[in-house]
Amino acid sequence: MSVLTAPAGSSRPAPPQRRGLLDVVRQRPLLSFFVLANLASWLVWVPYILSLHGLGVWDFTFPGGSIGGQLLGMLPGAYLGPIGSALVVTAIADGRPGLRAWARRLWKWKVSWRWYAGILLGVPAAMVVSGLAFSGGEVRAPSTMVLLALIPGLLAQMITTGLAEEPGWRDFALPRMQRLIGAPGAAVAIGALWGMWHLPLYLTEWGGWPDAPWYRPVEFVLFCIAFNVVMTWVFNRTGQSLPMAMLLHVSVNNFASIAWAEVFPTTDDTVVQHALLAGATVAAAVVLAGTRGRLGYRH
Repeated sequence: MSVLTAPAGSSRPAPPQRRGLLDVVRQRPLLSFFVLANLASWLVWVPYILSLHGLGVWDFTFPGGSIGGQLLGMLPGAYLGPIGSALVVTAIADGRPGLRAWARRLWKWKVSWRWYAGILLGVPAAMVVSGLAFSGGEVRAPSTMVLLALIPGLLAQMITTGLAEEPGWRDFALPRMQRLIGAPGAAVAIGALWGMWHLPLYLTEWGGWPDAPWYRPVEFVLFCIAFNVVMTWVFNRTGQSLPMAMLLHVSVNNFASIAWAEVFPTTDDTVVQHALLAGATVAAAVVLAGTRGRLGYRH
């Protein structure tokens, strides 16, 4: 038996290493999260979009009308996308230490009472001021029933919208993005991606299909960018408390969905979005100026 050996002094090139999917996730966690969050949500939203709640290609509706459509057709995709992708990518890229840090921000409720008061009272006040500018000055006091409904509505929004979206966009993506490009850049980038994640829903009743004007999705993305500047500041100034970011997010949704129509009865959905964009833009400008662009971030 003969043994073939390489000539003395020669060396063979190392075989190329194949990069598996897990290696890509470990090396590109942010990109992996953005891709997975969108793919997961958009795929699960397909039945909702194609049903009679949306394009009407499939002749079926989810039980419970419009609310049932959002709970059964939209919410599963919202959960599977941001929070599900953040959980998977964190487990792969950072292991148990990363999961513990991610979960720790999720349960960081211990902040100054001023933040609770500022968000719970400041958000409705800011929305009323913004609404006055677009309602022609016509405003009404909300009824006792509406005021009482704000409390359970806020709790429901925290469990649905807040828990589905914020552990991904703010808890996972924001700290990583800030380390790469700083707080202002991260606020704009994540705000744009967050807004675009919603875009398929504009083919459903959630987005006013088919009567919504063409510019409403564009205006919504701009709102997400401006509003995310404020959310980034709150997240950083509260020591990266995710509950405070969730509370800020759902406070806007809660007042808009429960109280706005009674406080400003002459406005429609398009006017509401104009007011939200204007209010968020002013708030973002104030926060940027007040923090000199730092948004409370400490590297």
